[in-house]
Amino acid sequence: MRKIFSLIIVLAAFFLIFLLVTLSTIGIKTDKFNAFISKKINQTNNFLDLKLNYVKFKLDIKQLSLFLETSEPEIKYRKAKVPVENIKVYIDFVSLIKSEPKIKKIFLDLDKINIDELKKISITFKPSNITSFIHNKVIQGKLESEIEIYLNDKNKIDNFITRGFVSDFKANIFKNLNLEKTNFNFFADKTDILFKNISGETGPIKILDGDLKMGLSSEIVLESNFKSYLEINTTQSTDIFEPFVELEYRQNLKRLKADLNNSLRIIFDKTYKIKEYNIKSNGKLQEVSLNFQKPLTYYISTDPIKNISLKNSDLKINASDGNANVNISGNYSLNNSKYLKFNLDNNNNKNRSIFRINIDYDKLFNFQLINYNKPKDEVAKIFIDFTKENEKTNIDQFKFSHKKDFILLKGIRFKKNKFSSLDEISVKTSKDGYLNNDFFIKYGKKIIIKGKKFDAKQLPKILKQKQKNNFLSVIDKGIEIDFANISVPLSEELKNFKLIGTIKNGKFIKISSKGSFGENNFLDISMKNDEKNKKKYLEIYSDSTKPLLTEYSFFNGLTGGKLLYTSIIEKNSSNSKLVIEKFKVVDAPGMVKLLSLADLGGLADLAEGEGISFDTLEINMEQNKNDIKLNEILALGPSISVLMEGYQNSEITSLRGTLVPAKTLNKLISRIPVIGDIVIPKEVGEGLFGISFKMKGPPGKIKTTINPIRTVTPRFIQKIIDKNKSK
Repeated sequence: MRKIFSLIIVLAAFFLIFLLVTLSTIGIKTDKFNAFISKKINQTNNFLDLKLNYVKFKLDIKQLSLFLETSEPEIKYRKAKVPVENIKVYIDFVSLIKSEPKIKKIFLDLDKINIDELKKISITFKPSNITSFIHNKVIQGKLESEIEIYLNDKNKIDNFITRGFVSDFKANIFKNLNLEKTNFNFFADKTDILFKNISGETGPIKILDGDLKMGLSSEIVLESNFKSYLEINTTQSTDIFEPFVELEYRQNLKRLKADLNNSLRIIFDKTYKIKEYNIKSNGKLQEVSLNFQKPLTYYISTDPIKNISLKNSDLKINASDGNANVNISGNYSLNNSKYLKFNLDNNNNKNRSIFRINIDYDKLFNFQLINYNKPKDEVAKIFIDFTKENEKTNIDQFKFSHKKDFILLKGIRFKKNKFSSLDEISVKTSKDGYLNNDFFIKYGKKIIIKGKKFDAKQLPKILKQKQKNNFLSVIDKGIEIDFANISVPLSEELKNFKLIGTIKNGKFIKISSKGSFGENNFLDISMKNDEKNKKKYLEIYSDSTKPLLTEYSFFNGLTGGKLLYTSIIEKNSSNSKLVIEKFKVVDAPGMVKLLSLADLGGLADLAEGEGISFDTLEINMEQNKNDIKLNEILALGPSISVLMEGYQNSEITSLRGTLVPAKTLNKLISRIPVIGDIVIPKEVGEGLFGISFKMKGPPGKIKTTINPIRTVTPRFIQKIIDKNKSK
């Protein structure tokens, strides 16, 4: 009996072992459970249609779990065929004994499935945002995957795990940005998706060796690290940058070639708009080229910038939620010239942008206000630290240095392109080996300008230029100027120049100043303000005329003399008088031509050598906005006298007048029995009294016409008599 019992136990053990080996290897094949499994699957989802060929009972030794396995079943979900190679259904063993089988897990090994088919079967995927992403953003692709579906006690899907490979993937990431020609491995559950070994393209960007994690909560969270190779040329669009930053000059980008390492984190809201983002990139800009349809002009150079190129430059970008930091350092070139070193650091915070720029600069640097220029091809260093915020621009520091020359500006503030205030300016420069500027400006309760040297040779030219806008209009301060030496045009020097004044709305309303040209020759400037009548009274006296008149072509050839200028200035007009006494006109080609055509014997010779002498020149004029009305120009001299009138603006000059040799004029006046009565000579062959002339034309193209005359107007004679009486 004991042997029989032992034999039964051995046989049972053998059978159990055989059963376990069979279940864990080849399994037990049957078709009796086909209907049961199909029914249970259909209860889980009414849209699922399952047909089985057979079922194998097998045992998963690792999980100590019984499962049913079938191959190549026919599955349709929402009438879309699901290409399944193998299915494993894990059943709770205890529930099987109770005849109430519960499915714990379903394992699906899928063959390749097209994205279009996936869209049909993904309508009820959870969470819903991944379903929406697949339907609205994914364009094409092929999927191979394994899926593990976990069911709860009610045989409802509780969770899932899927892994696989996607090839030929294309999706719309942003409005103008598609991800295409993409391959990757993935692992996903209901909380997130992990992508590995990503390679693909988005516009001109090639993505290499990337990974990405997509969080699937109520919002979609993307986290990624990848390498990228970027190449843009004129045939490609640069709108791929639009989701992250607004590039003002992106339409000018002609070429971009870069290798970058990148990381990003982007949160999308339910409508797939970017809610938060953080992007980091660093790498090498191998080549960048910007061509400007409208060349950029800048004050310090006469050469506009037509293109900017970078090469072999390091790039670092960190952008998040409206804040962005960009650092670029390397080599740059302007207008296809040689490459120089530069460093640019830019911080952007919503409407506030901070720039710090260090560059080597070998172009012409021309600061006309102080008559300084750095020669072309000599390298200087420029540092700029400035901030732009809405309508405000603050230059915290600008420093130019070349050899021993430097220009330093601190705390200069602008609003709506108009000067607001500054902290200080320091200047020390040389020209032709000699010091030509050494001064500073302090801006406090008063404006203090003081120094050893100031080169004002270009100042008359600048003052002559009409400014469209008075960008200094906010200045309401007192001003004090003290220069030991000022270089003025025609190599003259003004020493010990001092000025005390008041500025209102960017314009002088009060001036008291004095300087010396040496040898008891002085310059005096005064201005008084009549607030009641809203007029200003300006007076300039100078023992030297050339420095003040050098920029006016009308006075070309004028030397010597003393100058007195008075003007009554109102809001948009002025009435002025200029008087110059005891001067000469030397090398005046226009006047020489006029005299020679008139054939007034010998006068042309006086224009050679020491020139033509004049006792006085008076100009009475009215200025209204852009027009100057010349009421009278009277020049009297021992050899010749001229009376003119006319007008001038930026487009045309028009003058007409009378020119008479002094000998003829004196003879004529001597015959007048009563002042103001003119007796026309009766003698035949006495000769011409002079000429009348007209001068008219645009700048540089003035034409002169002349007409010999036998009579001189009473007005001309009266002017001569009045002058003689005043003497």
